[in-house]
Amino acid sequence: MTDTADAREADRALKAKHRTMWALGDYPAVAREVVSALGPVLVEACGVERGDLVLDVAAGSGNAAVPAALAGGVVVASDLTPELLEVGRREAAARGAELRWQEADAEALPFADGAFDTVMSCVGVMFAPHHQQTADELLRVCRPGGTIGLVNWTPEGFIGQMFATMKPYAPPPPPGAQPPPLWGREEHVRTLLGEGVSGFEARRGTVRVDHFGSPEEFRTFFKATYGPTIAVYRNIADDPGKTADLDRALNELAGGALRDGAMEWEYLLVTARRGGAAAG
Repeated sequence: MTDTADAREADRALKAKHRTMWALGDYPAVAREVVSALGPVLVEACGVERGDLVLDVAAGSGNAAVPAALAGGVVVASDLTPELLEVGRREAAARGAELRWQEADAEALPFADGAFDTVMSCVGVMFAPHHQQTADELLRVCRPGGTIGLVNWTPEGFIGQMFATMKPYAPPPPPGAQPPPLWGREEHVRTLLGEGVSGFEARRGTVRVDHFGSPEEFRTFFKATYGPTIAVYRNIADDPGKTADLDRALNELAGGALRDGAMEWEYLLVTARRGGAAAG
């Protein structure tokens, strides 16, 4: 019992750390100003129609949830970080979108088996630490015959490379946690969803990012707004040499990706049909 209690406490601490990290900075600005095109891409791929019951997991401020609601879906936007949901509420209201916002852990969703026609996530569930547990929850809450749709950054793409660049400066991951960009590998997602789905389709795409005129603009923006980047810089805050090294590394990464004032950030888009009976 002690081991079980210790594991629960470790999980609570890990989730609290994740919640705090995503509340740092201004992730809604990233979603709104940099990668806003991703949400509509996912909603279209999932074929959301009027009246469909839709769950957006790790929804953040609603990059996909709001377009799904505007398409006529009956949408629940769930996320571990309430600060993001609060921004989402305001932005949805400004756009005339009606949906429900609910704090929830992607690894333990508070919804009934088979409750939704569409279960989706836009660069969200990839950051939950335990991949199989997360995938099992996506399957469980999707009805048989329903759609599971995911957009995740690839390891080879810009954001995947950004995480690789930051890794030497980041604290070690907790035991059992898996790297987020694995969700951008088709074979990894196939394995996670396994026999729970049929009609699995995956394709790579890119989102054009023209928000930054220089590598320094990119680095400054992400240091101020993006929780994972802020957390890494805080980890090395007492080492000016490492901070300068990471500054240079991120400048080099962005400089190599900028072409005529724009970058192309690669993602993997997965859609699949929930098979059989609901997961147990």
